[in-house]
Amino acid sequence: MLKTLLVHINQWRLRQTTQRNFLILCSVIVGLIGGLAAVMLKYLVHIMEEVSRNIALHLPFHIIYVFLPALGILLTVAYEHIINRDHIQKGIGNILVNIKKHKSAIGLNNTYSHLISSSLTVGFGGSSGLEAPIVCTGAAIGSNVGRLFNLSAYDKTILLAAGSAAGIAAVFNSPIAGVLFALEILIGEITIPTFIPLLIASATGVVVGKVLQSRQLFHLVTEGWLISALPFYVILGVLSGFVAVYITKVADTLEKGILKKYNRYIRALAGGLLLGILILIFPPLLGEGYHYLQEALNGNMEALKEESLYGEWLSQPLIMLLFIAALVLAKIVAAGITLGSGGNGGTFAPSMFTGAFLGLLVAYGVNQTGLIHLSTSNFIAVGMAGALSGVLHAPLTAIFLIAEITGGYVLFIPLMIVSAISYIISRLYNPHNMYWQHLIHEKKIYPDQDYSMLNSIRLDTIVNRDYTALSKTTPMSDFFKEISSTNANIFAVVDNSGKLEGVIWMDEIRKRLFDNQTASATVGDFMVIPPAVVEHNQAVSNVMQFFDQLDVWQLPVVKNGTFIGFISKSALLTQYRKAFIEQHRNADLFAR
Repeated sequence: MLKTLLVHINQWRLRQTTQRNFLILCSVIVGLIGGLAAVMLKYLVHIMEEVSRNIALHLPFHIIYVFLPALGILLTVAYEHIINRDHIQKGIGNILVNIKKHKSAIGLNNTYSHLISSSLTVGFGGSSGLEAPIVCTGAAIGSNVGRLFNLSAYDKTILLAAGSAAGIAAVFNSPIAGVLFALEILIGEITIPTFIPLLIASATGVVVGKVLQSRQLFHLVTEGWLISALPFYVILGVLSGFVAVYITKVADTLEKGILKKYNRYIRALAGGLLLGILILIFPPLLGEGYHYLQEALNGNMEALKEESLYGEWLSQPLIMLLFIAALVLAKIVAAGITLGSGGNGGTFAPSMFTGAFLGLLVAYGVNQTGLIHLSTSNFIAVGMAGALSGVLHAPLTAIFLIAEITGGYVLFIPLMIVSAISYIISRLYNPHNMYWQHLIHEKKIYPDQDYSMLNSIRLDTIVNRDYTALSKTTPMSDFFKEISSTNANIFAVVDNSGKLEGVIWMDEIRKRLFDNQTASATVGDFMVIPPAVVEHNQAVSNVMQFFDQLDVWQLPVVKNGTFIGFISKSALLTQYRKAFIEQHRNADLFAR
């Protein structure tokens, strides 16, 4: 029934509408579902928080901080292992991998599994954010809508980005920031053909979020900025850049996993307890931390003393200053432990939290000197933008996100200054943003567009399996008879089990073709070890590196040591040219 309906829809769209108009229609659908997913995630987190509060009523005071995060991470790991069967693809980095290597195909289970697992993690106090899970959910929604209508890889990529934009926009009530996030982080280019569907999906997501859940994530009450505060905004920009480098390094290290030699449940329990102890020392690290951030924005510094073991000490300005500085350094550690021990979340919210408290640190510290009075709410807002700009390498997203949250452009100049300085400093130490950095270290993908296009080519589609295999004992006289019926320039030498032993190059044979001793020799006498051997599942970009570095045009391909064929540089370049033409043809079709 569903297949028949889809067939009719596809037939209708091919007859009655253009590719561009149908993609816009799909972006509305993706925006609607993405907005619903964002509302559902908030609702699930609210339910989990209620459950954790009920559990906390039966535990001694402060002990809840130690055990509840561990329980949330354990439940997350159990869900992903037992119910989801480890099919979930965590993190925005995996979206980039799917775009670059898998033609934007994301498994259907990712449209709901992030909502469940991240709500368990954050709802029970895990110190991470919900933005990455909603981005992953929106991306999966867009990808699967594209697959449902049998759209091209290019169109699926646009819908994938549209779903992510809708999720971000619905969470923050920031449609422009949602669009810019998708363009700067996921697509990497800003063009009209991609901008329109993203804008429509993002606006639709915001409308759905406002209709079903009007409460905003948090409110920023900012004031007009003073020219006398400009030097301190510059200082904040510099500090934000270095803090962004710190966030990237710590997140990259901890998110790879902690206590790796133990099984997943021991890691979850140990990591959760370690996180609980950290939260016990610094209560604002609990969950996303937006409650404490909102109180700081309201100027209520007393809120930082709540549920603290040493609340009375925080009445002293110097101790409070040190406490805020500790929060700046500790939040990303807590987030890294949460994710590294098996929880599901992201570092988007922890980066905002860190930047906010960095801004508070600067404003509060300067105000204690009595030299000048700085607006703490302004510096908190601008600090968030500075951290996001440096960590994500997305200054436009950072600027417009905070500008939209504040409800105006009063702070636009400070936002631009701090975001730009932070971005420049961060780029000096980290050429790529946090997501690319992790993927490059893991050698999953390369940021260069040529590498991305190369890796979109499947190696098995260009392997030449029409070959002549020889044995080392084959007489050269028999080999000469063989080459008379082929145009091949390279021949494989294999053993009885098909394992590759070497190759024979025709260029070398031609040099000794009329040597009297050649006819009486065997293939083994002329066999050489190839300069490189390609594995059947190797990235095509690596193969191209072999060709360029070794200055050869053909290489053998093996699978578990067994020879399966040859790959030629000319065939690879031909396939690359086809991929390049196809990508730009799709872009041109949409632009018409």
